[in-house]
Amino acid sequence: MEESTSREKTLKKVRDALIEKTETPYPIIDQDSSVYADITEPLDVTFAEALVKIAGKFVYCENEDEFIATLRSFIIEKNWGLLYCQDPKIHQLLKPGGIPYESDPNAMLDARIGITRCEYLVARLGTVMVSSRLSPGRRLTVYPEIHLVLAYTSQLVPDLKQALNNLKKKYRENYPSMISLISGPSRTADIEKTLVMGAHGPKELYVFLIDDLTPPI
Repeated sequence: MEESTSREKTLKKVRDALIEKTETPYPIIDQDSSVYADITEPLDVTFAEALVKIAGKFVYCENEDEFIATLRSFIIEKNWGLLYCQDPKIHQLLKPGGIPYESDPNAMLDARIGITRCEYLVARLGTVMVSSRLSPGRRLTVYPEIHLVLAYTSQLVPDLKQALNNLKKKYRENYPSMISLISGPSRTADIEKTLVMGAHGPKELYVFLIDDLTPPI
C-alpha cells in the first residue's frame, strides 16, 4: 500500500508539472555565434603556437624547394634514415629532391619515420586533420615512431567547424569513412599519472608548412 501511495504521489507531481507551464529561463539562446574569442594573429602563427604547446614541432618553409632542403638536413642531423611514404603526390617532391624513401606496403610495420599529407590544419587547436581518403589511408599516421606531415598554408582554417564544413564540400557524396584529429604526439598518463609518449601512435610529430599563398618576389 505504501509503495502504491508513493507511486501515486510521484505521478501526481508529474501530472501537475505537465499541466502547469513554466516560463523558459533563457528564451533567447544564440547557438550560431562562436564561443571563442576572435583570432588576432595570422593563422600560421596561431597554429604554430598551439602545436608547440602540445609538444608538436613546427617547421615553416617558404616554398617546396626549401621544404626539400630542410627535410634533407633533418634526415642527416637527426639520423632519421629512410623515410616511408606511399603518397604519389609526395613522391613527386622527394624524387627530384634526391631524398630516398620506402613505399613497399609490406615494410610499413617496420617503418620508423612516415610522411603523409593532411586535409586541414586547425589553427586554434594546433590540430592536424587527416582522413582515410588520403594515401595511404588509415595506417601510416599510427605505425611509425615519428610522423611527418606535409601541409600548405591554403589548408589552414581557424576552427574545427570550418574544417568539417570544408571536408563536406570537398568530398560531397564520397565522404571519408574515417576522419582523425592529431593533436601533438600520442601520449597517455593513465598508468600512475606518469606521462608516456608514443603510447598509441607516434612519439614525435613534425608539421612542415609550405607557403603557397604568398606570391614569389
